[in-house]
Amino acid sequence: MPIQPLRIPTADGPADAFAAFPGQGGRHPGVLMYMDGFGIRPVLREMARELAGHGYYVLVPNVFHRHGPAPVIELPGHIGEEVRPALIARLMPLIETHTDERVLSDADAYLRFLTSRPEVATGPVAVTGYCFGGLLAMRTAAAHPGRVAAVAGFHGPVGGGGPDGLHRLLSPITAEVHLGHAESDLTTEALGELNQALDTAGLDYTSEIYPGTVHGFTMSDTDAFDPSALQRHWDRLLPLLDRSLARS
Repeated sequence: MPIQPLRIPTADGPADAFAAFPGQGGRHPGVLMYMDGFGIRPVLREMARELAGHGYYVLVPNVFHRHGPAPVIELPGHIGEEVRPALIARLMPLIETHTDERVLSDADAYLRFLTSRPEVATGPVAVTGYCFGGLLAMRTAAAHPGRVAAVAGFHGPVGGGGPDGLHRLLSPITAEVHLGHAESDLTTEALGELNQALDTAGLDYTSEIYPGTVHGFTMSDTDAFDPSALQRHWDRLLPLLDRSLARS
């Protein structure tokens, strides 16, 4: 699958990004993919290529663009537990700069850019994300209910805002939702509360704990990686996109 480097105009200057898409020409359903907290790196390109191979145009922006082009910090080829705390300590201040205003401004810029691409089919798009990108995906779907037909988040802090925060997040969403949680991130009690909030919002959704997983299970360059959970992620994500974008 071709990988194309891009620059997305935003209110705070251009955001570097890349797109993966089928190489045979034509127009394809658009998917906005939000990175995890470690940022754009080879594993994200691999995942975008995999998704593009199923017939999608996949846009992956550097959400840390205000701090420089990706990678904003130097990353090892493999992110083991021995280096993870130091990396998180450096990245957390960048994550915390994502105010409501910035998140919504960027989401609007990303979707506007995605839907303007000549390779992207007309109609609604999908949004997916990993780690804090899962929360960004949900917030994007909430802010653009008429444009986002499917949204998925994996090992993301979607249920961390309490009942009031969950209501504000979920109530505007019209997209079909899939949430795949790490077992280390969410108790069965917390899952029940989250799913009750999804029910109350009237959403068409699946929300489940992937058994035996820890935070980051989709990322093959980390100690958290779980191959069977990554496959489960594809087994949930691909039918969701097929249903939602095909019927839109």
